[in-house]
Amino acid sequence: MIVPDPKVARTLLTRYATLRIAQSERERPEIARELKDVTYTLCVLMGTSDVREAVAAADALLAPAGAVTGRGLSLAV
Repeated sequence: MIVPDPKVARTLLTRYATLRIAQSERERPEIARELKDVTYTLCVLMGTSDVREAVAAADALLAPAGAVTGRGLSLAV
């Protein structure tokens, strides 16, 4: 099994979260396109077809061994 590069996963999670916030504040077509691209890339990197699963997998990859992210909250959202 190939393990994704944590630096790439962190960058994608950060970009994904930033775009989600920007889109919720003010919907714009260019943000929607970039969010779609980042979502797709994150899913491919993490080997999932669902963004929630991709975010959870990336969170697990980035969490220190045995660490709990706290109250079930994702690190990225």
